[in-house]
Amino acid sequence: MDQQIQYCTTLDGVRLAYAVTGEGTPFVRVSPWMSHLEHEQQSPVRRNFIVVLAQHHKLVRYDPRGNGLSQRDVTEISFERWVSDLETVVDAAGIERFALFGASQGAGIAIQYAVRHPERVTHLIINGGFARGNLFRDDPEKEAKLLELSRALVREGWGGSQETYRQWFTSQFIPGATAEEFHWFNELQRVSATPEMAERYLVEAAKINVAEILPKVTTPTLVVHSMGDVRVPFALGQEIAAHIPGAKLVPLDSINHMLLPSDPAGRVFYQELASFLGDPPLKGALPGTQTFRQRLEKTVKGVEQNWLVKVIVILAAITGCFIFGLEVWRLLFRH
Repeated sequence: MDQQIQYCTTLDGVRLAYAVTGEGTPFVRVSPWMSHLEHEQQSPVRRNFIVVLAQHHKLVRYDPRGNGLSQRDVTEISFERWVSDLETVVDAAGIERFALFGASQGAGIAIQYAVRHPERVTHLIINGGFARGNLFRDDPEKEAKLLELSRALVREGWGGSQETYRQWFTSQFIPGATAEEFHWFNELQRVSATPEMAERYLVEAAKINVAEILPKVTTPTLVVHSMGDVRVPFALGQEIAAHIPGAKLVPLDSINHMLLPSDPAGRVFYQELASFLGDPPLKGALPGTQTFRQRLEKTVKGVEQNWLVKVIVILAAITGCFIFGLEVWRLLFRH
């Protein structure tokens, strides 16, 4: 699916890249921690989100400052800058009213924007989000230690060719993924930002705290959260839904922080989202994913290309020829 990548400039002079895909009522995705507009266009993990939303909406996505196709060399990284960057992007895209989607750390940004600009947000969707960063949760000392571990892993292996260090984060985001999906997410980390920038994002995300303004949200809100989420515990999604007036909470039977196309909970998410936005219900295969026939053909092709399978087939053929020859010899010998 084609996307138009454009650029805008923030109040402090930072160049941001944003993409517009599809037509219809506007839908804005707050940029996640790791983002690369071109890389995720071919993603086995994120592509289906783009395809599904672009069917009925003008989907606006952007790379945050310091990441992806946006300006990499930036001085200030802060929650306030993230909110003002969102303001810059929606103004540059020329949209007045839109549905706003925030996942993980993007939830806090989306909530803050919805409180500041209630007249512009028609629907608020929170997926796997939190109102309180690591340093404001129940056990700050334990969370601080986990943050230091994450920072060390980023410094050691984020930008390297080996995927070992990055796999630690991947296993938290998509523990139910396939090998292909694991590799793609490991690569996303490498191409999205430098180790220095990724570490700065971790630190700032840990400082997010929008818990006090949750009751001020007046926008119709849908909160979706995986019950087995390791990265952001389900209780943090419950907290958001409990304190936003009238918010609907949809628990998902999944262990994935980022929903996968192959995860049955992913279809539940899109069905709930379509109902919430007033879109037509989903029918058939999930858009942007492979059909059963395509998955079968891919599996067969993989088997055909596997060298061990080829060796077994060759040995089986040789064995078959030998047995056939032996039977012929026995028949001849009897006569």
